[in-house]
Amino acid sequence: MTALREILLRRIAATGPISIAEYMTECLLHPEHGYYTTRDPLGAEGDFTTAPEISQMFGELMGLALAQAWLDQGAPAPFVLAEPGPGRGTLMADMLRATARVPGFHDGLRLHLVEASPALRAAQAEKLPHATWHDRLDQIPGDLPLFMVANEFFDALPIRQFVRDGAGWRERVVGREGDALVFGLTAPVPLAELEHRLDDTEEGDMVETSPALPALVGEIGTRIAANGGAALIVDYGGRGATGDSFQAVRGHEKVDPLDMPGQADLTAHVDFAALARAAAPAACAGPVPQGVFLERLGITARAQALAARLDGAALEAHVAAHRRLTHPAEMGDLFKVAALHPCNMPPPPGTET
Repeated sequence: MTALREILLRRIAATGPISIAEYMTECLLHPEHGYYTTRDPLGAEGDFTTAPEISQMFGELMGLALAQAWLDQGAPAPFVLAEPGPGRGTLMADMLRATARVPGFHDGLRLHLVEASPALRAAQAEKLPHATWHDRLDQIPGDLPLFMVANEFFDALPIRQFVRDGAGWRERVVGREGDALVFGLTAPVPLAELEHRLDDTEEGDMVETSPALPALVGEIGTRIAANGGAALIVDYGGRGATGDSFQAVRGHEKVDPLDMPGQADLTAHVDFAALARAAAPAACAGPVPQGVFLERLGITARAQALAARLDGAALEAHVAAHRRLTHPAEMGDLFKVAALHPCNMPPPPGTET
């Protein structure tokens, strides 16, 4: 029985079942017992590992792709280089190292990070001491070109789940049975925001929405359309899919999302169709599979160059990292890359469809 479970059980007893979005928000961001506010979840000793922690090649190629987009737009300076949810700062540190020889890039950038976790902010500060931190995306300066990378950021946004019932929808909610948290369904009601899903779903299909996604992506897209810039968005998901993608991970294993609230990472697949709609007035390129994106940027050549300096266990680990990032059976197909860019400018390299 976790402390947060007790809090949630009391809340549900007092006010009734809560949405999946409310449950995720409490589990991830509760000021005392939230998953992200109390720990560093990354790495072998944490609960999950992201692409930047697997190999330096990921961050290097992301940085060079964003730098090329900056050059394609005339190398504007100054500009904002931003990352929401930067983890330990590994991705941005690799990006900065790879772009150090791009003329004018480092002189022009103003580094801004969006991070809610005190523990992760401390880790980021060790690698990125010159950054400026914010609690929210809309606190990033809005009058400069915005070049952004967001890796596994949108999958942590709280979602709502709805099951089709005729022309209406039942919302999946979290309730209680005794001392247990359990899933339940509300009565069916018609929902205007899901009217378009009546054309591509059948009775009993589940669809997911992310209430916060339109405003966040809209903020990024509006700034890029107005001032220039580009955003590389990497996450797992698809376009307008159906089904239950809500999951919990603890100790690198999937666990019951209701079992230990506040003690496991909670995520859901990103709907890239919804992301593209929200990006207007900016254009959205992709999504393309992560493996395709990295191969277009030359990851195999980079892997071969690095491999020439390695042998033994280090070489085996390097080869495994390349496979994990690119192979369709691993992260290569599950993860997608989309790019926001001004309509009158080309998309960042690797994201062309």
